[in-house]
Amino acid sequence: MRIPPLPKASLDLTGDKAAKRAVGNRPANVTSPITIDAYNPDWPAMFAKEEAAIRAALGSRALAVEHVGSTAVPGLAAKNRLDIDLIVADPADEDAYVPPLEAAGYFLRTRDTDWYQHRCLWTRDHGVNLHVFGPDCDEYLRHLILRDWLRTHPEDRDRYAAEKHRIAQEHPMDMALYVRAKTAIIIDILKRCGLR
Repeated sequence: MRIPPLPKASLDLTGDKAAKRAVGNRPANVTSPITIDAYNPDWPAMFAKEEAAIRAALGSRALAVEHVGSTAVPGLAAKNRLDIDLIVADPADEDAYVPPLEAAGYFLRTRDTDWYQHRCLWTRDHGVNLHVFGPDCDEYLRHLILRDWLRTHPEDRDRYAAEKHRIAQEHPMDMALYVRAKTAIIIDILKRCGLR
């Protein structure tokens, strides 16, 4: 796997930028406090069910479907929401994948045209964030590298969990601040993975 560079900065999820990236009927703000739950051993099976639905909807258009984020790391506390990365030939070509995914129960909620052409679809209950990227995308590669490192380095996994708990308590109703505050520890761990 190619080693991507460190991220230049976290995605700006605040103010006007948040409003511009929002698609469809989605709440502007967090409606309940951010909570970090103990690892749920059902998360891998939940991912397998979602992966099957995504692959059934898209067939060969799904170049990769990967369980990423904290729920993909055994033993890691996380928000009770799966993060899945879907790789398609061209994320900007929404007609090629959004309609079949909507028919399967995923709804486009985010469009980041200036950040890797990222799209994000949610399930109706927002139990899944389905992130769409193109082939060989730096952010996708970082997701895989971080996941795999945390799976094999329990000291970093536990350090990350403790920081997530602290940040969620500090910013319980602000997802933008929660995400931004996690950037420092994520970059620190990615440096330990060899990213520069």
